Amino acid sequence: MLMAKLKFKKGDQVQVISGKDKGKRGEILRALPSENKVVVAGVAVVKKAQKPTQANQQGGIVEKEAAIDASNVALIDPSTDKPCRCGFKVLEDGTKVRISRQTGTEIK
Repeated sequence: MLMAKLKFKKGDQVQVISGKDKGKRGEILRALPSENKVVVAGVAVVKKAQKPTQANQQGGIVEKEAAIDASNVALIDPSTDKPCRCGFKVLEDGTKVRISRQTGTEIK
């Protein structure tokens, strides 16, 4: 099975562009390239029943973020603070960087 290339990395600021959490912004906590999904802080929060364990003595119902499809989020352009499409560019020294398609600025 061919591994998909995600345009998102852990720590990126993104905005949800479709689904029940449309319009929400957050930071990517985990990127799952094999499933083409990302986990965004504060988005797609689900309740899960947790059994008491050695590490978690309490147990009970916990809230955690579920993974959402990578196609439902857009990267935030740091120069305009708006969602943008992302592309790649190879610099003169051979390094590959992500750029905003709208403004052409580099995304860290």
